[in-house]
Amino acid sequence: MIELFVDPHGDDSAPGTSARPFATLSRARDAARTLTGEIVVQLRAGRHLLTEPFELTEADSGRDGHHVVYQAHGYGTTEQEEVVVSGGRLITGWQEQDGAWLAEVGDLDTRQLSVDGRRADRAGIDGLPGQVTMTETGYTTDSTAPLAWRSPGDVEFVHRGVYPWTEARCGVAAVSAGEQGTVITMAQPAFGRALDLYNSTWEGQTSRGLGLPTRVENDAAFLTEPGTFVLDRSRPGHHVLRYLPRPGEHPERTRVVAPVLETLLRATGVSSVTFKGLTFADATWLRPSSPEGFLHYHGSGFYTGGPIHTVSLGEDVGSVTVPGESATIPACVTLTDASGVRVEGCRFTRLGATGLGVHGGTDITVRGCDFDTLSAGALVVDGSSSTSVEDNWIHHVGLEFSGSPGIALTGTTGCTVAHNHVSDVPHCGIVAGPGRGTRILRNRTTDTMQVLADGGGIYLSGAQGESHDSGAVVSGNVIEDTRTPYNFGLYTDYGAAWLTIEENVVVRADSTAVLHVSPPLDNVVYRGNFWDAAPIGADAPPAGVTYEGNTVLTGESELAAAVRARAGLSRAAAG
Repeated sequence: MIELFVDPHGDDSAPGTSARPFATLSRARDAARTLTGEIVVQLRAGRHLLTEPFELTEADSGRDGHHVVYQAHGYGTTEQEEVVVSGGRLITGWQEQDGAWLAEVGDLDTRQLSVDGRRADRAGIDGLPGQVTMTETGYTTDSTAPLAWRSPGDVEFVHRGVYPWTEARCGVAAVSAGEQGTVITMAQPAFGRALDLYNSTWEGQTSRGLGLPTRVENDAAFLTEPGTFVLDRSRPGHHVLRYLPRPGEHPERTRVVAPVLETLLRATGVSSVTFKGLTFADATWLRPSSPEGFLHYHGSGFYTGGPIHTVSLGEDVGSVTVPGESATIPACVTLTDASGVRVEGCRFTRLGATGLGVHGGTDITVRGCDFDTLSAGALVVDGSSSTSVEDNWIHHVGLEFSGSPGIALTGTTGCTVAHNHVSDVPHCGIVAGPGRGTRILRNRTTDTMQVLADGGGIYLSGAQGESHDSGAVVSGNVIEDTRTPYNFGLYTDYGAAWLTIEENVVVRADSTAVLHVSPPLDNVVYRGNFWDAAPIGADAPPAGVTYEGNTVLTGESELAAAVRARAGLSRAAAG
């Protein structure tokens, strides 16, 4: 085995030994390219600050049956060191003004901030003041309060529940006084696209566009809650960061970090590479702050323009308009067309988008990782085969983009999601779109659906194979405390087909499951499950559903207790 060492206080002109380590990951990568055999890059304790994404390509793969391993020094022992791979910038030079801290930060642009490792929220208010009317270009209100916004071009409107499962974000372009009151002009093309995208009828009621904002963020006028911040970009190249400190914080002792990079690690075409015990932290995602905004539709998808389709919800119900195609929230760590890559015992935290994205490739393992304090979801896997997502603890994600699921699969083949614990998320815990041979086994979801509606602890939609042999299996999972009204703890939706649902436990949901959906379920088997209420439609299952041997709990049965005992994390209890 060949060892290379990297220390934030090292020297890239050194030989990379334990006594004389490199300073940067990129220098260690370049050195590893010249070597053969089993290579372990040992990262010593501290913050490994990136000024650009750490890139790995096919040239950085393990060769001749060997691996290249990037790991925290002492990984797997009681002497494991704390290693943080960070895309952040330490903010200094604070001045105090009216109880707030101010720092001139040049051209820094970010949507997040951490203070002594704690995520700080952007300052905001709930809704627009006054009597508000939506127009073709924005809003009018009889309140003059928006005229006092100090940097209106930085203000962002949040629209929660445009559809029950949707939360969008759109920026303000300008605020002015008009004959009919205060005129708020919204940024384009986002606002115009929203008028096209969000149109629905529901039991005779119609809606168009974003509607009124549920929250308004990012202006100094909103900075009233300790522990919140705003970023003023009104003077190009002279941006000003404002932070209202909490009691006990001091500008010379408190560590404030603003994420700068959008991507920390990008591995493309690599094989036989492993990451162990690393913390990936402090990255942002700036697109929602652009004039294109964030027009969320469902899950990790958002609209960027293009065709829009109308989908019927049933003759007596109504319809919604949906995007013909969607983009996906990016990940701050991405594996693209990789093979034989393992991510083990890592942590993903304080990230402004999704934690980890696996795109294409095969034989990827994500095991024993923690995902927390993320603006979007923990893990997105699309187009991959034989990927294993096991024994990960996912909690407090979707903090900024509330439709984001904890784990999302789409277009995958032979992927397994097992023994994970997903908790405290704003929408679905685990989502599987159309795919083939998916296995969702012995996971635990708790406190899902905390913000948006029409989802579940586990959610599947579309064809999952061509037969039960090639279809999906959802077995041995425990789904508890699915929070918002209008949810289905274990939700097979939108034409789900070739799917076996067996020996799961579902309790404390608005509805445990639903058997009548549109498009209808096809070749779906519900067998041997335990729940505290029968699914909607269980008294008369539709033709495409086999419903047999399921138990409505009046107390905890021994079989249900056995399912509970086997579900969730198999490693030592998290927390």
